[in-house]
Amino acid sequence: MQLIDGFSKLSRAEKLEWLKQQAGLSDSTMKILEDHLHRDRDTQVIYGDLSENTISNFYLPLGLAPNFLINGKLMTLPMVTEESSVVAAASKSAKFWAAHGGFHAGVKGHSKAGQVHFTWSGERDELYRIFERNRERMVQSVRSLTRRMEQRGGGIRSMEIRSTDPGLPGTYNLFVDFNTADAMGANFINSVLEALALQLSQIMTGSGSDGELDVLMSILSNYTPDSIVQCYVEGEVKIFEEMGGGFGPLQFTQRFRKAVDIANHDPYRAVTHNKGIFNGMDAVIMATGNDFRAVEACGHAYASREGSYRSLSSVEWSEEAFRLTLESPLAVGTVGGLTGSHPLAAASLEILGKPSAEELMQVVAAAGLATHFSAVRALITSGIQKGHMKMHLGNILRQLQASKREAEITRHYFSSRVVSYSEVASYLESLRKQNQEE
Repeated sequence: MQLIDGFSKLSRAEKLEWLKQQAGLSDSTMKILEDHLHRDRDTQVIYGDLSENTISNFYLPLGLAPNFLINGKLMTLPMVTEESSVVAAASKSAKFWAAHGGFHAGVKGHSKAGQVHFTWSGERDELYRIFERNRERMVQSVRSLTRRMEQRGGGIRSMEIRSTDPGLPGTYNLFVDFNTADAMGANFINSVLEALALQLSQIMTGSGSDGELDVLMSILSNYTPDSIVQCYVEGEVKIFEEMGGGFGPLQFTQRFRKAVDIANHDPYRAVTHNKGIFNGMDAVIMATGNDFRAVEACGHAYASREGSYRSLSSVEWSEEAFRLTLESPLAVGTVGGLTGSHPLAAASLEILGKPSAEELMQVVAAAGLATHFSAVRALITSGIQKGHMKMHLGNILRQLQASKREAEITRHYFSSRVVSYSEVASYLESLRKQNQEE
C-alpha cells in the first residue's frame, strides 16, 4: 500500500476503488461491502455519519432475552452480541430467577466526574485561596452551558482543586462533580470543563500572583465510583435442586460461593469471572447505543480499587439461604448521543419501555448478573465448553460451508457428543466422502 493524502475527502466510491487497487480485493469482497449497505438511502446516511471514512456496515445480531423480572416488572431485554451463548445464558438465568423472586436492583448515586489538569508554579496555598475566592464566579461563568441540564435536574454538584500526586509536584486538577440526569453527558461535561479551564486561567493571570498556571487538558473521567448500581438475586438453598452436575442444592451453593471466593483472590480467574458479567452488560449497553468501552474500563478500575483485581460479585450463604450480588459503577444515558441518532438504539429503548438512565442502569446490571450466574453455574457443574460449543456449532457449520442437509445430520450426530471444530470438520469430511461413494 501507499500513503495517501486527503482520503477523507474522497467519495465512498473513490475510497472503494482505491482500496480495491491497494489491497487487491476480490469482486466477491467488493460485493459483500456493497450488500451490507442499508437498502434505505436516508438510513444509510445516518449510519455513514456515525463514523469516518465509512464504506459499509458491520452487522451484529440484535437478539432478545425474555422473562427478566426486575424489581417486580417483567421485561424483555434487547442484546447485541456475536456470541449466541450469551443471549441463551441470560434467557435461561432470567427464567429461573423469575420463578424465585427475580432480580432486585437499585442505584447508589449518579455522580460523574471531570477534571481540568494543570500545572501551577506558585505556592500551593495561594492557588487554593484564589480559587476559593472565585469558585462561585467560575460556576456562574458556565451557566449558559449548564442551564438546560439544570432544568432537567442536573448540572455541577461540586468543584474543588486537588493535588494530582505527590510524585508530580506542581501538578493539580480542578475536580468537578456532575449530575447529567438521563444523558450520559460526555460532550456536556467536556464543554463545561474547557470553559472552566479558560476561566481559571484568566482568574489566575489576573490575580497578581507570581505563579503561572498552564492548563494541560480538560476531560471527563470514565471512572464513576459515585454512580453505582447494585443488583442481587436470592432464594432458599432448596431451589437449586435441579442445577445439574450430580450436586445437591447445598453442595451446589457451596461450590458457587467457592468459585466467587477464588475470583476475589486470584486475578487470573477474576478477569474472566468479570468478563462473564460484562458479557451481559455489554450486550444491553451496545443495544441501547451506550459506550461499552467506557463501562468496561470503569468496571475494571472499580474491581481494582483495593489494590488488587477482584470479583465484582459476592455471595452471602448459609445452609438455608443464598444471595448473589453484583455491584459496579455504571454511567449510561437514554437521551442524546448515539441513543438519539441510531435507529436500533431507539428501538431497543422502546423495547425496554423507554427507561430513565437510572432504570437502564438497573436493567444492565440484571443482564450482567444473569449471564454471570449462568456462567458460574456451568463452570462448577458440566463445564463451560459443553453448552458453549453446542451454541457455536452453527458458526462452525457455516465456516465449513455445510449444506442444509449436512448441517441437519451433523447437529443430530453431535446432540450427545462434545463439539469442537476439528471433530465437526472430521465428521463432515467423512459424511461427504460417504455420500460420494454412494
